[in-house]
Amino acid sequence: MNYTIEEQIPTPQEYCDLRVTAGLSAKSLKAAEIGLPNTLYGVSIRKEGLLIGMGRVVGDGACNFEIVDVAVDPKYQGQGLGREVMTFIDRYLASVVLEGSYVSMIADEPEFYEKLGYRQVAPKSQGMTKKFNSMK
Repeated sequence: MNYTIEEQIPTPQEYCDLRVTAGLSAKSLKAAEIGLPNTLYGVSIRKEGLLIGMGRVVGDGACNFEIVDVAVDPKYQGQGLGREVMTFIDRYLASVVLEGSYVSMIADEPEFYEKLGYRQVAPKSQGMTKKFNSMK
């Protein structure tokens, strides 16, 4: 397969489009425009300039890191691109985490991440969320 890997975030529109294409929840363009510049680390995979895979790390850069937005266009899934994204993310994390740093994620496909060495924390800890209505 002929593709390029860039250690950078996609444009806000590409990000929004790939999330939906890959079956992740939709994000508003405004949220992407505000949030993406706050990324600690991003990786994008492109084929002929088209974004086909991505992943990001967000957090405070020392105590907490969260792996988010790992997505591959379904037309290109099953070709190792998700693993490639995670290889880049793991390499970044290995270079910046400190003693006691916490790396977390919410995994829609935990089996995929377990193959890469990630472990579920339940029952000791549980992932939680709360829905807020936008005031804007």
